[in-house]
Amino acid sequence: MSMILSASVVRVRDGLPLSASTDYDQSTGMQECRKYFKMLSKKLSQLPDRCTLKTGQYNINFISSLGVSYMMLCTENYPSVLAFCFLDELQKEFITTYNMMKTNTAVRPYCFIEFDNFIQRTKQRYNNTRSLSTKMNLADMQTEIKLRPPYQISVSELGSANGFTHLSVVEYKGTGKISAAPHQRLEPVTLPGIVSFVLSLLCGALNLIRGFHAIESLLQ
Repeated sequence: MSMILSASVVRVRDGLPLSASTDYDQSTGMQECRKYFKMLSKKLSQLPDRCTLKTGQYNINFISSLGVSYMMLCTENYPSVLAFCFLDELQKEFITTYNMMKTNTAVRPYCFIEFDNFIQRTKQRYNNTRSLSTKMNLADMQTEIKLRPPYQISVSELGSANGFTHLSVVEYKGTGKISAAPHQRLEPVTLPGIVSFVLSLLCGALNLIRGFHAIESLLQ
């Protein structure tokens, strides 16, 4: 069944979550996708304003405008044109409701959580295509996507965290099982790291010399 599963609004410059839909699905696949959400949030300023990330059974789509990104998670067979029309509606409503000053000065995560009500209503409407009455908007979005298709992000582009690359996930359709195998790759040594290592060696040598002097004074 094709459907929108969740959505969130994130500030581009630092990845601060401003609002999000309430998710009840705690499956392994959904938890993995939430990790991708967080990783994408940290890289929004480096990515184009319209992107798609395909992660097995799910797709993550987002658009960014005026320093705010609108992200959504849907099943892999959910129509792309509907996904970006959904995000476009979120964007228009959020811009109308909140000014840039509020979004730029926000310091607490989910400080616009009341926007969740609009997200939930819109999500329900887009999950029931019979209730959609935006055929003209769909046609316009279809044309726009053909002229400027969303950038396809690969999982490897998300980079590494804590010195290790991402978990490569293999999903077996029909079983709901996920096999994750981490590929270890150490980060290259930086100049501050080399300086810290040398200073640690010097401190260790000084402590060793002091120990010898202390033993020598005790013996005397």
